[in-house]
Amino acid sequence: MKTTSTIACHECDLLYELPTLPEGSVAKCSRCGAVLHRHKRDSLDRTLSWTIAGLILFALANAYPFLALKSEGLAHETNLITGVQQLYKQDMRSVAVLVFLTSILFPFLQLAGTLYVLLPLKFNRLPWKVAPVFRFIRSLQPWAMMEVFMIGILVSVVKLAKMAKVVPGLALYSFIILIFVLAAVAASLDPHIVWERLEIK
Repeated sequence: MKTTSTIACHECDLLYELPTLPEGSVAKCSRCGAVLHRHKRDSLDRTLSWTIAGLILFALANAYPFLALKSEGLAHETNLITGVQQLYKQDMRSVAVLVFLTSILFPFLQLAGTLYVLLPLKFNRLPWKVAPVFRFIRSLQPWAMMEVFMIGILVSVVKLAKMAKVVPGLALYSFIILIFVLAAVAASLDPHIVWERLEIK
């Protein structure tokens, strides 16, 4: 059986030559019984589907109003980038940059990069610089913290509700669903399958 990589058990550090596993199978350490690798079923197709759905939701979250505040007959609509701009104007530039990176730029790069890698592989083609791109998007995953931004929004909505009527927009619902879709992308992706397709040892 063809071996694709060397892997160390995360429990006892015993080294193994990891073979190409059938879909749905699990490789376990013979010494301590810990799971070395789990071959996920239909990983490529499921991850690609979640990624496309994520990009659609990302577009909706940025194209439509996020919240509308109504008070004394006046309505003021906001979107994602508006919050970043207001933070920047209020001399909280470092916070504005951090919010922009973790809530807008990094999630987009993660989704777009995943599509760039997986879509050509689906048709047995290799995109340009695929290995560095895949490593880059994998490194972005811990920095895409949309759920933290969502918690901040919910806290703000509770406070603003005492002063004005808060009307959720389409972007807010898209943003909430997008958080779960990003989690599904991370959960369904099997990096070993990508490296096997790229024939990287």
